[in-house]
Parts: sequence; structure tokens; C-alpha cells
Amino acid sequence: MYSTTWCGDCRRAKRVFADFEVPYVEVNIEEDEDAAELVQSLNNGLRSVPTILFPDGGVLVEPSNAALMAKLEPYTASAD
Repeated sequence: MYSTTWCGDCRRAKRVFADFEVPYVEVNIEEDEDAAELVQSLNNGLRSVPTILFPDGGVLVEPSNAALMAKLEPYTASAD
């Protein structure tokens, strides 16, 4: 998940990951210029966060809780 420290949507997304007990890696685009460039390339030049990349190649940008929960369902322990 690409994020910033001040992003409320990023904090909300982290709570959803925690609720679903799905591990993730967080990259702060304010501290990693390569990550910032990637986010901009995925978002038509915008630094939109959270930008979340998934192992299946999917990308969610500023997702609602419902959209993120639906995308995380296959990654939960109960999906085994």
C-alpha cells in the first residue's frame, strides 16, 4: 500500500487490513521518490493515496471500505 503519514483514507485502509488480518507492506511516498513516481504513473500524474497493489495485479485507489473488503476476501485466513 502506497500512502502518506497524513492520509485519513490510508489510516482507514490500514484498519480494514487489520480487521481482515491480511498482511501488507506500507510505502510512504513522501520518503520514497521511486514509489511516488509509480503512484503518479498509475494515477494519471496524481499522487493519490492510498494506492494499493495486489498480488493478482489488481490496483485500488482510495477505495471505500466495501471495495477494499471485497478485494481482501480471497486473502483472508478463512478463504483457505
